[in-house]
Amino acid sequence: MALAATGPAKAQERKGKFADPQPDIDNPRKIVVSLSEDDPKRINAVLSNIVNIQKYYDAAQVRLAVIAYGPGIAAVLKDSPVAPRIAGLQDLDVEFIACGATLETMNKSESDLLPEIAVVPNGLPEIVERGLTGWTHLHP
Repeated sequence: MALAATGPAKAQERKGKFADPQPDIDNPRKIVVSLSEDDPKRINAVLSNIVNIQKYYDAAQVRLAVIAYGPGIAAVLKDSPVAPRIAGLQDLDVEFIACGATLETMNKSESDLLPEIAVVPNGLPEIVERGLTGWTHLHP
């Protein structure tokens, strides 16, 4: 009877085959993730997906950016229930970006955001422009 793979062997088995060019420190995968909902369960699911992506590629092989727009902007405000998770992901070099148009609509400003949150004029065009420069867009 064969024993099932565990630990590092099982983790490697889940990685699968990388497309060429394979990701590395000089050629990381670039992934932009949409965050457009204000439901804490959905926000936590998106953040968990980001953690899983980082585990899959290893931190040096992936660049991750999360763009919060519409109702999703709540995740990056100072009173966000997921603030500790966002801070932890920022410590792992995940970039968080807020939609300036949404902030304006909500009568909010950069001072209402968690620390280290970048602001762009408009979230959706930011996703489009990143896509045109090689970023893959995910909307989990």
